[in-house]
Amino acid sequence: MNQPGDILAGVGVLITRPAHQSQILAELVRRQGGQPVLFPALEIEALEDGVSAIDAGALARLDLAVFVSPNAARIPAARIAAAGGLPPHVRVAAVGPATAAELRRELLKSEPAREIITGQTGFDSEALLQELPRDAVTGRRIAIFRGAGGRQLLGETLRSRGALVEFFECYRRRRPAGDLGELLPRWASGEIQACTATSAEIVGNLFGMADVETRRRLQDTPMFVPHARVAGAAFAQRVRTIVSAGGGDEALAGALGTWFARAGQK
Repeated sequence: MNQPGDILAGVGVLITRPAHQSQILAELVRRQGGQPVLFPALEIEALEDGVSAIDAGALARLDLAVFVSPNAARIPAARIAAAGGLPPHVRVAAVGPATAAELRRELLKSEPAREIITGQTGFDSEALLQELPRDAVTGRRIAIFRGAGGRQLLGETLRSRGALVEFFECYRRRRPAGDLGELLPRWASGEIQACTATSAEIVGNLFGMADVETRRRLQDTPMFVPHARVAGAAFAQRVRTIVSAGGGDEALAGALGTWFARAGQK
């Protein structure tokens, strides 16, 4: 029987996060004996115009700062710090635990006791909105730090609850120019047995980078995702086996271990 340290022995796991965000998951796969196969299906480019709009005056007039992703926390952190940091009266909210952890590392490392509002029932905008009822946001000035072209749900809902919402678009997402067909030999030799995808956009990019054969390989490879919205994107691409793991790298790695442990017992 496999021990915890080799539960993924012989299993190649396709990791598709942006290159700068893939190392933690890759290490968690290695700790279980697996082989990470790094193929970034998303690139993140900082938007200087969006970041440069952040200054002390803009921060001082806020009541709440909302960060929608780890990149939305990481990219403007230096600019916010240079502007004097988030004033003490500004409440802080994050979509998901990974974003909250990034805020602790990059922006609030000198304020370990500062509260970060996060969703208690999930790791998406819908869960965070449950923590921001109308009576908590009406008349409040709220800044949403996000990428260009992000989901509209958060801003629209907060405005419908009477909040005064502005956006700082700090980065853009792009599909890399890579060719997924480069991995066909590894699929053919059995080296790739699982795929992770942490956003619906990554799912779309993967299939956009695939030809007919690699599309079939993707559809036949179990795909591990963090939540239902990403699972829906995979289902729309006719992925046959989709495992919803929960948010965060640890949850993805845990789901991989559980899946292959059960498969090994059959």
